Amino acid sequence: MGEIGLFPLPIVLVPGEQIPLHIFEPRYRELIGECLELDSPFGLVLADDDGMREVGTQAAVIDVLDRFPDGRLNVLVEGHERFRIVAETGGRPFATAEVEELEDDDDDEPSEEELARCLTAYRRVVEAAEADFDEPDPGAPSFAIASRIDLGPPAKQDLLERVSERERVVRLTPLLERAADALAWERESRERAATNGRVEPPGS
Repeated sequence: MGEIGLFPLPIVLVPGEQIPLHIFEPRYRELIGECLELDSPFGLVLADDDGMREVGTQAAVIDVLDRFPDGRLNVLVEGHERFRIVAETGGRPFATAEVEELEDDDDDEPSEEELARCLTAYRRVVEAAEADFDEPDPGAPSFAIASRIDLGPPAKQDLLERVSERERVVRLTPLLERAADALAWERESRERAATNGRVEPPGS
């Protein structure tokens, strides 16, 4: 992959996911400007109080939503290949690094039972949230599901770093099951509150 410009943020982008970004710092306006001019990606990597992670996702700008007179931008980006930082480099206003592609172990696929349990949990979350259900690709559902369900950055980063679809499916399933239980409890609480009823929280 070579050298790439980095955009550290307190969020995680998974392959195939699309998110909007507001670009306002001069250094990142320069980075995104180069990406637009050269039609090249940048690296979006999680950064928080624990520092910057070694694994991130190449992001491509697929649409410029707004341009402001002061140079700020609203853009829509899409996650592509994952990468691992080999060495941080310097010389630019924004962070840069030499990176290598993070590839999956294609021989480690989830069993039919593991995949079915994950998809069932995903459907429960969507139904509990009263949202529209989109069937993910059964061959590689983990990132598609993670892009739709708010798992929080730590859990999402953990999935991003896993190098097999089976590992991601197995770790994703209990997260979805807990989310489904919590959403169902919230909905039941609202319904019971209207009638002065009581409801026990999940796990009590």
